[in-house]
Amino acid sequence: MLTMRSALERAQRLYGANVAIVDKEARFTWAEHIGRVRRLAGALADRGIGKGDRYGILCRNTWRHCELIHAGYWLGAVPVPVNYRLAPPEIRYILDDAEIAALFVEDVFLPFLEKPEFAPWRESALCIPGDGTAGTRAHTDDLIAAATPSDGHDSAEDDDAILLYTGGTTGRSKGVPLTHRNVFSNGLQCAVPMKIGADDVYLHVAPMFHSADLLGSGYTQQGAAHAFLPAFTPANLLRAIQDYGVTSAMMAPTMIILTLQEPAFDRYDLSSFRRVFYGSSPMAVEWIRRTMEAFPHANIQQGYGLTETSPILTTLDENVHVAAMKSGDFDILKAAGRPMAGIDMRIVDEDDNEVPAGEPGEVVVRGPNVTRGYLNRPEENEKAFRGGWFHTGDVGRMDANGFMYLLDRKKDMIVTGGENVYSSEVEAVLYRHENVHECAVVGVPDPTYGEALFAAIVPRPGATLTEEEIIAHCRGHIGGYKIPRRMAFVAELPKSAMGKILKTELRNLYGADTR
Repeated sequence: MLTMRSALERAQRLYGANVAIVDKEARFTWAEHIGRVRRLAGALADRGIGKGDRYGILCRNTWRHCELIHAGYWLGAVPVPVNYRLAPPEIRYILDDAEIAALFVEDVFLPFLEKPEFAPWRESALCIPGDGTAGTRAHTDDLIAAATPSDGHDSAEDDDAILLYTGGTTGRSKGVPLTHRNVFSNGLQCAVPMKIGADDVYLHVAPMFHSADLLGSGYTQQGAAHAFLPAFTPANLLRAIQDYGVTSAMMAPTMIILTLQEPAFDRYDLSSFRRVFYGSSPMAVEWIRRTMEAFPHANIQQGYGLTETSPILTTLDENVHVAAMKSGDFDILKAAGRPMAGIDMRIVDEDDNEVPAGEPGEVVVRGPNVTRGYLNRPEENEKAFRGGWFHTGDVGRMDANGFMYLLDRKKDMIVTGGENVYSSEVEAVLYRHENVHECAVVGVPDPTYGEALFAAIVPRPGATLTEEEIIAHCRGHIGGYKIPRRMAFVAELPKSAMGKILKTELRNLYGADTR
């Protein structure tokens, strides 16, 4: 069966004596972990949570968060991890939209319950122990100690396994139900290129409310161990790798770049670390080189995916990275990779006709890891899921060897004076300037050209930049109509929880500038 309960059962049966959870507070084998999961599932059932019922989770990356998700898999209930960085009205919208039957809140977030938006759960919410205090509120450790182990429910492959919400920083979040088949399939698809084995220790760096965290499913299937990073800082990351013997982690490029600049980097023993998987955006060649030098025992891979695809669609494997560095032909590093096994991918025009190799178009996909649609969004489902294909909203091109290059989100493509400009192309040129640390290019309203290019640039620490210098740099690399004439030099760029630059916020911030 392609269900996450079957993955848990397999891990217990084949790797029962292996370590499943490694943490400064706890260390459990797979047999011990599943024992706790079964009792927690029994506690959920005692509170009326059954097959198909949803329950919300407000919690950082912790092993107890993992127990709650696995208890849902075991019971046939549906965990709903929620982005605790959202404002209370945004969180309330998610809890209402998901129609949760119960709410679990880590102790450090219990003050949320005093907000008016949380009134329906103020008395009934259950506590997840963490760094704070539960007071007199019932918490999951007590529930586990008092509960009878549950035999659970053997879900069908097409039953929902987890409900994740995408977006939410602007507009309303969209609920993405992922079935057991979706999550299980992507775990298998990732296991081969990532070379996952039972001796791995996977560090959960991506927030557990984010689809990127589902990469951990492949490690569960293979009986590997899980470690958790509650709050990212470069020092916390490096300490976790050293203390837990971490072998693998998925990180956004921003996280990697910040870690490489940690002054105490060389003080940590990172010899266990053998796999760096980066995603959410490409990484400049200079930073890829520095990553390979800083982690000499690790291979480097890139992945592209979406919440709707559980999440990974393509990988650019280690051999490609190594070959590019040896040859000096870096263009291939701009690719998002090739589609993984079981995924069909096409590049199509506005009429859904496949375009020739090398031509840009929308990326559409199908496969066992693709959700069947959004929760409570019939109109959006009609637009995004049609003809058996999921329309990603991303613009890309595919070369003759099957490597897919992401060009832009459809909404991020800039039309200036009738010309299409892909912001990623302009950003790639900006990154060639030695004093550009980070950048993002967006379209802003222009009375003459419809849209104009605007660049938000973070200079390299200690460096200064001018508009004239940036424009002169761009002239030698791209056509004049692609050069940003408006720009701002800023200390940082707005980012999502995964470190992805939020271009909508930049458009809102600078879009009124029509000089």
